[in-house]
Order: sequence, then C-alpha cells, then structure tokens
Amino acid sequence: MDDTRYDTCVIGAGPAGLAVARALAERDLPYTHVERHTAPGGIWDIDNPGSPMYESAHFISSRTRSGFGGWPMPDHFPDYPSHRQVLSYLRSFADAYGLTGRIEFGTGVRAVARNADGSWTVTRGDGRESVHGQVVVCTGAQWHPNIPELPGRFTGEIRHVVGYRGEEALRGKRVLVVGAGNSGCDIACDAARAADHAVISMRRGYWFIPKHVFGRPADTLAGAGPRMPMWLEQKLFGALLRILDGDPTRLGLPKPDHKLFETHPAINSMLIHHLRHGDITAKPGITRVEGRTVHFADGTSDDFDLILLATGYLHKAPVAQEYFGDEQHPELYLSVFSREYEGLFGVGFVETNSGAYRLFDTQAQLIAGFIEDSRRGLPQAERFTRMIRDDRPDLTAGLKFVASPRHTGYVDSGAYLRYVTKVAKAMNWPTEGRPPSVAAARHEEVVS
Repeated sequence: MDDTRYDTCVIGAGPAGLAVARALAERDLPYTHVERHTAPGGIWDIDNPGSPMYESAHFISSRTRSGFGGWPMPDHFPDYPSHRQVLSYLRSFADAYGLTGRIEFGTGVRAVARNADGSWTVTRGDGRESVHGQVVVCTGAQWHPNIPELPGRFTGEIRHVVGYRGEEALRGKRVLVVGAGNSGCDIACDAARAADHAVISMRRGYWFIPKHVFGRPADTLAGAGPRMPMWLEQKLFGALLRILDGDPTRLGLPKPDHKLFETHPAINSMLIHHLRHGDITAKPGITRVEGRTVHFADGTSDDFDLILLATGYLHKAPVAQEYFGDEQHPELYLSVFSREYEGLFGVGFVETNSGAYRLFDTQAQLIAGFIEDSRRGLPQAERFTRMIRDDRPDLTAGLKFVASPRHTGYVDSGAYLRYVTKVAKAMNWPTEGRPPSVAAARHEEVVS
C-alpha cells in the first residue's frame, strides 16, 4: 500500500510543531515537516519577521513546569527563562531528537485543501503540491494581532505591540499601554523605566500573581499540597494575594470583577512595584481620543505621543481557516481534533492557565497514537473517532471564566491534563515523549 496515504504534513516548527514531529518520529510514522522561517523556534526567535517577541520577554511558567517530557529544561536555567534561553532549549530539543534535518525550512504554505478521497493537498508558497493522509496545523496563535478601533482620532503614533522590540522605542516619549495581559504588563514595566511618562489602561481589574511566592515559583505551589476543591483554592490563594499586594485600588487599579483564576493569569511581580514607586500610573478603559489627548472612563485625560495596543491576538490559521472556522477559538475536540474533517488537527490553539509545552506534548502523543492505531485498524481508533464527534467534556474545573473572546473555549490546565490522561490510558497511548536514548532504541528495534 502507498505510504503517501499515511504521510502526515506538520505545518510549523515552533514548540507545537516540534512536539508533533517528535511524537510521529518516535512511532516511525512517515511525516513531512515544513517551516516558513529558516530555523526552528517559531515566535521565540525574535529575528523572525512578525514575531511578537521583545527583549524583556521571559517565560511566565517556571522552568520546572515548562519542558517537554523526556527533555527537561537545563538545571542552569533561571526560574523564568528569557526568550533567548527558550529558543536555545527548543533548538536543542529539535537537534537531540533528529528533527532539525527533516524540516523543509523557508517553505511557507499557501493553502490546505481536502480531497474527495479524504486526503489533503498542501500547496507551498512556490506552488508545489503534496498529498497527505493527515495535516497538523502548528502555525501558532500569536502572529495575527487583534487591533481594536479607538473612538475618535489620535494624531500621535499608535501601533500593536507585535512590532515592539525594546525600550529604545519608548525613550523620550509619553507612552500609553492598552491592555494588561502578560505582554502588556511586561511592556508597561519597560515604559515605567524608559519613557518620560508611562500609563497603563485596562478595562477590567485583574488578579496579579507574583512570579515567586515564599521564594518559590508560583506555579510550583499548585501541586505542592493536598488537592483542594477549586472554590477553596480560590479563597485561600486570593486571601494570600490580598496579604501580599494589599488593596489594588489604592494603586489606581480597577477592582477585579471576577474571582481568582477566572481569567488568564497575569503573572507579574514588577508592575505592582512600579505602580508603588510612581513610575507608571494605572487608568481604566478609554472613552475617546482627540488629537494627542486620551480620555478615560474615570473622567480624567492625559496626553501621549505613543499608544501601544497590548490587546492580544487572533487564533487565525490562514492556511486552513475554512476548515477551522472561528478565528478566535477553533472548535476542536480537546483543542486538537477537527470534529468535522477527519485527518485535520491543530496544536498550539489551546487557551489555558498553565505552561503550554506539557499540553503540546500530550496533544502530540494523542495525535500520533490515533494515527498509528488508525493505520493498524485497531478498535480503539474507531472508538476515539466516535469520541471526536460526540464527546464534549467539561474541562473548566468548575471555574466560570469571564465572557470575553479569549476565554471562549478556555480550559483549566489541571482538568485538561486529568481528562486527556484518562483518555490516553484507555487507548493505551503515552501522554509524553521519551528521552532521546529511549526513542532511539525504539527506532532501532522497529527498523531492525
């Protein structure tokens, strides 16, 4: 039988694409890997055109909670690695598993199309076509900026933070950062240090979680004690944050309109520091702009030279948008499997409240297990096909996430991992990759 029917095309060689490539390679499943840039790393390569990376960027999940299975981040990395360290980690991962040499670099994808027989045609940017049994779209979720319309006309400079690289762009300017996501908080802290005048505007209040609690990375505390019901965890950790940070409204921050953990976590210790020192001012949402003057919902106004929109990204997948549907949150089973189109998968589109790499690894293992068992005609593959179509698990852990586009389809990381681990166990699939030596030994066993 022609192996082309079973070949899987992996589009993108950022962290999600590398996790998928390793999972397929571990099972000796044929795959084709394409990447539009010249090396692995995706958004973490600050030199990649269109990357949202900036010089002060660091991981918001800690080193010990962020590596792929079988390839932990090095012990000499700090608790929160810089973007350059993350990039070096990803490239060492690709090299250790023999993935780098199998990637077609400098190869963009123009389109993905489903054929009448259920196979997929992938058209590269230069027009070349190839046919595959499956396609895994790993093009990333932070390349397409969400740019809201501001009411009125601003005569200064206004741009999305996707083009921001470092503090030099802020020096000598009066700067307004709009949005309090993790990038927005980082860049607001850059502005607090470098700009002549710095303000951060946010429409709603947030819970700001420090990067370290009791001297430990905050995310390592989640599994340190007995498992508690979510309402109790919210209550206890919320009380701890109030002890550590006090009343946020005293610093001009809006009071959170939701319970802790009901929005994507803002992991930042320095914004509170700069607010307390007067290096930056917090303001509510914008009501209108006139010339260089910005009017805020509290009735105040201020003049600015530069407005930076830290307003997030759309989860666009232009290579296959007609099959994924919603640009904000594709409707995929377990945030991976297309319910409507067999053989179409996406990794890197999950929105959750913890480190993503472990989830990417698990998702990649599910894809590889499903493809292998489908190829072998095993009954669990058919059972999983039915689950893709019909299973709609509640992965919120009881949290009532705020009503915003980003939180559509949002999942709690703990609930997600518990559920997919249960599914993988029932299917006899692993949930993480192996160390390189183990993967190589299995490869030798299969090919010998």
